[in-house]
Amino acid sequence: MTENRPTTAEFNIETGKTIVREMTDSELEQWQADVAEMKAQADELDAKAAARSSALEKLAALGLSETEIAAL
Repeated sequence: MTENRPTTAEFNIETGKTIVREMTDSELEQWQADVAEMKAQADELDAKAAARSSALEKLAALGLSETEIAAL
């Protein structure tokens, strides 16, 4: 493995030793897929938050109070 890869740690409970090593190809692929999935989930949450904020601003522009908006 010539490239600089993320590392992973393995702890052996019987010996009490921790081994830190570079990720294997399959571990790296899974890690990259997990990172991409978490980014997609974060982007989705950001979009939902923006949509909610926009909707709340529109309701406030209609003259509804915070109490009335919360009741909806």
